[in-house]
Amino acid sequence: MQTLETARLRLRPWEPGDAGFVLDLYSRWDVQRFIGSTPRVMVDPAEATERINAWRTMDHPVHGVWAVEVKEAGTLAGTLLLKSIPASGPVPLQPSGDTEIGWHFHPDAWGRGYATEAAAAVLAYAFGHGLPAVVAVTNPANAASQRVCARIGLAHQGRTDRYYNATCELFGLQAPGAERP
Repeated sequence: MQTLETARLRLRPWEPGDAGFVLDLYSRWDVQRFIGSTPRVMVDPAEATERINAWRTMDHPVHGVWAVEVKEAGTLAGTLLLKSIPASGPVPLQPSGDTEIGWHFHPDAWGRGYATEAAAAVLAYAFGHGLPAVVAVTNPANAASQRVCARIGLAHQGRTDRYYNATCELFGLQAPGAERP
């Protein structure tokens, strides 16, 4: 997975030593409340390690899950995801064929523009590496993530139940020059 840099951020692969941050981030209800059809907080340090291991072993030429680090402080701020989004249907959910961009940031990093900056970099990376389109889905109540979608140029496409067996607000963007299906 390629490390990406912006003016203020470094998006890098997750390392085993980042497990404490992952546990801290995903153990917070204010972070988890909009994630998944049945949100829950992470409570087990082993789960943080397992999640990092899963992220590190993603095998795709463009998809990835990045640790977002604030360069000046050298501290982690959150997670940026570019991955296959699962289609609604029987569990286990199967890939939809679409690529999702998403982000999860620590409350200490909220309101600083980091999610927008990191997501814009990953979106440019995705299109620069040949992905024809990217989608994002948010919980209908997650206005902050919806604003990030708009800031990075994703167009609101209404509500959908096509993904995650959940009703979500759908946002999307075609790569410049990509043909519409």
